[in-house]
Amino acid sequence: MTQSNFSLSRRSLLGAATGAGAIAAAGGVTLVGGAANAAAPKAGAPMAGALRYKVGDMEVTALLDGYLDVTPEVVVGYDAAEGKRLRDAALIDGEALRIPVNAYLVNTGDRLVLVDAGTSDALGPTMGRLPSALEAAGVSPDQIDAILITHMHPDHLFGAVDGDGNRVFANAELMLPETDNAFWFDDAAMNGAPEQFKPFFLGARKAADAYKGSQTLFSGDKELMPGVSAMALPGHTPGHTGYVFDSNGETLVIAGDIIHMTVYQFDQPGWGIGFDIDSGKAAETRKSFFDQAASDKLLFAGAHIPFPGMGRVAKDGDAYRFVAAGWPYAY
Repeated sequence: MTQSNFSLSRRSLLGAATGAGAIAAAGGVTLVGGAANAAAPKAGAPMAGALRYKVGDMEVTALLDGYLDVTPEVVVGYDAAEGKRLRDAALIDGEALRIPVNAYLVNTGDRLVLVDAGTSDALGPTMGRLPSALEAAGVSPDQIDAILITHMHPDHLFGAVDGDGNRVFANAELMLPETDNAFWFDDAAMNGAPEQFKPFFLGARKAADAYKGSQTLFSGDKELMPGVSAMALPGHTPGHTGYVFDSNGETLVIAGDIIHMTVYQFDQPGWGIGFDIDSGKAAETRKSFFDQAASDKLLFAGAHIPFPGMGRVAKDGDAYRFVAAGWPYAY
């Protein structure tokens, strides 16, 4: 897919993205004359992000597609003093928040399921690392049986096709929330959108159409395959959906974009992001999900929670706090 020339936000959503840091090897040091020497050359590139968890009898692998930088201009309901307080508490210099884009690979025992497909080259050079993460996990694209899309934004769907619009996952069934699909294929909605967002509609249609021969649309909370059900989480987009994985008495909900900015939105769940189609509804859904997750001590994963993005939420007065999942794999 050719990178589109458009601004990502009508309010300058992204700060300038900087390159990822390299992993350096520590060098040996001699105690007598002569300089210390590096034991190995610097890699000069980030390592692929892949980390595996067990949920019952299922294996869940968190995959990192890349990151985006978000500035306060995009935050709906933002208060400057409160924003600074929260950034200071998180030891963040400056105003930009760096948020990851996570996807998840689930081996159910019967099927190999990918939840969200990454970005490809649609949002710039800091994204599109999902193929490397899959390779690090020991999986090739043609092994994927199904792709469950939480919603049809670029960082969740556009990686399903290559630069020429061809399927990346040759043998996969693409499963889409029907409400979201209807919205992104609605010409009236596209024509009414700001110019910089119209490529979102065109790209979503291109990716979905590539899987027309092996595509399933579903509505509401529905079992999609044994142990895997949809959970409607509307607001961010009309058909935004989470996926519930149940196995051997354990449950994981992959909740997509239920939250974007963990530094802000656990403490201020009423704040939204400029990409929300209905920010008020998104906030209502977020609070309801957090209340349920806290009450049930639910393990969940989010596309924009710091990698690997898995953990639980606890009530903290009128706010919430995130508790990261522990050691990922029980041997």
